[in-house]
Amino acid sequence: MTLTLLAIRQSDGRENLGKKVGDRVIDLRGAGLPATVDEALRQGRLSDIAKADGPAISESAITHGRLFADPGKLICIGLNYRRHAQEVGAEFPKAPVVFSKFNNALAGHGGVLTLPPSDITSKVDYETELVIVIGKRARDIAEADALSCVAGYCVGNDVSARDLQGANGGQWLLGKTLDGFAPIGPYFVSADQIADPNDLRLETWVNGEKRQDSRTSDFIFNCQQMISYLSRQFTLEPGDLIFTGTPQGVILGFPKEKRVWLKAGDVIESRIEKLGTLTFTLAGP
Repeated sequence: MTLTLLAIRQSDGRENLGKKVGDRVIDLRGAGLPATVDEALRQGRLSDIAKADGPAISESAITHGRLFADPGKLICIGLNYRRHAQEVGAEFPKAPVVFSKFNNALAGHGGVLTLPPSDITSKVDYETELVIVIGKRARDIAEADALSCVAGYCVGNDVSARDLQGANGGQWLLGKTLDGFAPIGPYFVSADQIADPNDLRLETWVNGEKRQDSRTSDFIFNCQQMISYLSRQFTLEPGDLIFTGTPQGVILGFPKEKRVWLKAGDVIESRIEKLGTLTFTLAGP
C-alpha cells in the first residue's frame, strides 16, 4: 500500500501519527490507531491507517514527533560504503559489520539534541543513513526475497561519539547510543514508493555547508544482502530498524588537523532522495 506517515507532537506532549496527503497532513489523533510506526507494524494496522480519515492541516502547523518509540531491534551496519571505508583507512569488510543502538537514542525530525558533557564526549560526528523498516517476520530469508519483508524506508542519522567509539579497545555501542543519537524522519515512506533502495542520493549539510553527497549504489552490502545476512543470525520482526551505513564525508574522515567536531548551535540536515530532509539542532548540556 502507498503510505507516507509522519509523527505529530501535540501541545500536551502526547504524540500520534499523521498521514501525508499531497501538501496536507491528516491528523489521526483520537482515531484509536497506534501512536508510532513500530507499534502499527507490530499490530498489523498499516491498512487501518491507510483507510483512516480526519481533518487535513498544513504540515507547517505541526510539530514533528517520533516515528518510532519502541522497536524490538535497532540494528546498525558499519563501514558499508566503499568510499567511506577508504576515507577512514579501513579494509572492506568481508561480512556486514553489525552493532546496535538502544531506544533511548530515538528522536524525531526538527528536534533538539542535547550534547553530553565534554567529559563524556567532545568528538561528536554526523552520519546520514538510509533506514530500512521491517514489516514482516523474516528468518533465514534469501536475498532474492529480502525486500518482500520491508515495510518502508526513512532518513536517519547515526550520530556518533568518536572518542567513545574508539576508547578502551573499541566501544562502538557506547559511542553510538547516547540519548538522542538516532534521530529519524521526517517521514516513513512505504516500500512501494522506492523502486530501488540501492540507488538513492544521500546528502548532509552542517550549518548550510554540504558535507556528504553520495548514493546508496556505493554500498558494499546492498539492502537485500544486509537483510538476508541479519535474518540468518536472528529473526527480524515487524518494526525492527536497520541503519544501513553512511557514505564518505564524515568528520572522522578529515585529516586530523581539519577535524572540527559538532558543537552546540550546529544545525544538521540529512537528505535522502524521495524520503525527505531530516533536520535537528544541537544544544549544550
